[in-house]
Amino acid sequence: MTSSAPRLYLSAPHMGSQERALLLDAFDSNWIAPLGPHVDAFEREFAAISGRKHAVAVSSGTAALHLCLRLLDVQPGREIFTSSLTFVATANAIRYVGAKPVFIDSDRETWNMDPHLLAEELERCAKRNALPAAVMVVDVNGQCANYRMISGICETYGVPVIEDAAESLGASLDGKPAGSFGAVGCFSFNGNKIITTSGGGMLVTDDEAWAKQARYLSTQARDPAAHYEHSVLGYNYRMSNLLAAVGRGQLQVLADRVSRRREIYATYQRELGSLPGIEFMPEPEGFFSTRWLTALTIDPQQFGTTNEQVRLSLEEQNIEARPVWKPMHLQPAFADCRSIDNGVSQSLFASGICLPSGSSMSDNDQRRVLECIRSCCVKSVVSNT
Repeated sequence: MTSSAPRLYLSAPHMGSQERALLLDAFDSNWIAPLGPHVDAFEREFAAISGRKHAVAVSSGTAALHLCLRLLDVQPGREIFTSSLTFVATANAIRYVGAKPVFIDSDRETWNMDPHLLAEELERCAKRNALPAAVMVVDVNGQCANYRMISGICETYGVPVIEDAAESLGASLDGKPAGSFGAVGCFSFNGNKIITTSGGGMLVTDDEAWAKQARYLSTQARDPAAHYEHSVLGYNYRMSNLLAAVGRGQLQVLADRVSRRREIYATYQRELGSLPGIEFMPEPEGFFSTRWLTALTIDPQQFGTTNEQVRLSLEEQNIEARPVWKPMHLQPAFADCRSIDNGVSQSLFASGICLPSGSSMSDNDQRRVLECIRSCCVKSVVSNT
């Protein structure tokens, strides 16, 4: 029977007074439809914190990914290398342009794209004159991929990098912010992200022409004319002024939100790290993770029970948890795609679990999670004696 305690979500939105004030300002100004002064301001402010010259506010992170591929003029049938351990939106965007995703597995050090697998496959492709149109790298669970290696590898072969930073706003690598490593980067403001606009996303780049083209394509590719003239296929992808107002308020507290999530992670690590069979997602030297989601693996032989049994025990206490992303190369929708795998992402999926990590969680909320997980370990010890 499920507990009567309030539902504790994996990553609930965390709103404050700034968001409300700016939203009311947008409402009272009657700038309701897409575009408006808050959209312009949100783009300027976001570009500044992301280390980019230009930012384009759109309706979702998926829309941003799709637009990136249009900016690179990716043609149907071309291959795009991408991370296997990711949310499906990354792979879906590749399909939107008729391209073929090729899934590159993870490394143990970051849980992100394995640079060595990438280098080996690019070398093989170069020998047969079949390099991919781009490499779309995903920053998983709030942590940058190893761009120290990936950027150089891709530069060697002249292959552009697209950074899917949907989960990593506020993260950095060697002091450089997430979203600033590829030719173009993408963020998501979905309701479960570090900051949210309810729905929305952002495309960032240093290329002024690309930013201009992204705005053009995302507003139905309307040509300058008194009537509605369209020369190319466009999309209804622009963000509304209302949502941008919320985003501006959220952006003001980004550092606080990241700090709180890292604090939540530290508590989990301190309280659970000594339990047998528990290993947390690593954070190598020079990497600064937002800990968007606290993710760990459970060895059932040592812990005494599986990650799924722990998830179900949490659900009985009305606590939401979920497995680590199921790798894309194991998804039925992409069964026809090539994959370069080493078993790491499949292993992480088999043993991994993501715990409630929202910045609005109270200490008592987290105590509920900790007590439940400890009880799972205690029960397993008792049942095995």
